[in-house]
Amino acid sequence: MFENKSPHLASWILKRRLPLHWISNTMNFIDSLTLLFLTLSAVKSAHIPRETERGPHDVIPLMEVYNKSLCQPRELLVEILQEYPEEVEHIFIPSCVVLTRCAGCCNDEMLQCMPTSTYNITMEIKRIKPQRQQNDIFMSFTEHSACECRLKKEVKEQREKKSRKGKGKGQKRKRKKNSDKTIHDAVCEPCCDQCSERRKRLFVQNPVTCRCSCKHTDEYCKERQLELNERTCKCDKPRR
Repeated sequence: MFENKSPHLASWILKRRLPLHWISNTMNFIDSLTLLFLTLSAVKSAHIPRETERGPHDVIPLMEVYNKSLCQPRELLVEILQEYPEEVEHIFIPSCVVLTRCAGCCNDEMLQCMPTSTYNITMEIKRIKPQRQQNDIFMSFTEHSACECRLKKEVKEQREKKSRKGKGKGQKRKRKKNSDKTIHDAVCEPCCDQCSERRKRLFVQNPVTCRCSCKHTDEYCKERQLELNERTCKCDKPRR
């Protein structure tokens, strides 16, 4: 850009018969300006990689891989019908939601990542009944705030069954103590009895206090023009 204008500028300078030192300074200034322009263009087009940016052939360090695999609360996509199987006649938008749930690896195949602290959140979801109606409703979901590797349910039941069988055969008390110690070492405590077997999907249990609470909220039942029965945790028709 500047090189094309230099001959015209030089011709103009000669016609005006300007001093030589002024001409020299002017040409040096034009050369410096041209060099600066080219340098800035190169810097602008250069790619500056980010510190966290990885190339396709980079290797992720072991500790980073290990820390990401630990048993901990993390965001997971959960199907709404998985949480509310009794709503199978409805279509939900969205069909799944992002919930913070326990997930991760345990160092023993007999253990699994389980929640030790939970809480409920309410989300607005569109519910559609095909060829009938659609409306926006409030739905309650359980999220996990703390996790721990604990003995799997089937392993625990199997060990308890063996323990009872051992008592019938008159095994020594020392063996029973060792069995109890193994269960305790597997971080089974506290071991809670399940909520009502008949409608356990309607209950949410705190794994620390073993307290059972209703999965449905009062707002959820009122939205359906029903009332929450705190004893059964069902949405019943209001009494007249």
